[in-house]
Amino acid sequence: MPDKVPLDMVEISRRLKAVALPEVDLVVGVATGGIVPASLAAYRLERPLAVMAINFRAPNNSPQHQAPVLQSHFVRPAAGTRVLLVDDVSVSGQTLELAKRQLEGCQVTTLVLKGTGDLVLFPEVGACVFWPWKLE
Repeated sequence: MPDKVPLDMVEISRRLKAVALPEVDLVVGVATGGIVPASLAAYRLERPLAVMAINFRAPNNSPQHQAPVLQSHFVRPAAGTRVLLVDDVSVSGQTLELAKRQLEGCQVTTLVLKGTGDLVLFPEVGACVFWPWKLE
């Protein structure tokens, strides 16, 4: 695997402070990679945090299922709830699509650190990333 680009918490925090986050009622983090960035966003917005457990990739970043799998029951917020859906990376978009289906009826804005989403903190990073909260 090619070398990973290291991103530190200071730069992640700076980027998160610089982005115009939408007014939301709830922040949902996709487990496991989205938990830390979702926690930071929920703290900044002073909004509740929920976690949605979805698994698609193995620890080495290769797909371990043909499609993302919801790992546990998720209680859908009321229709019309404004949700910020957060994950660390979105490459294929399949995980966020599954998550959005669980949030049907909600107004969803996606935030990712890298890849494709409504809000992307590191659009210039194309390589794999060494996240400060991951054990490698």
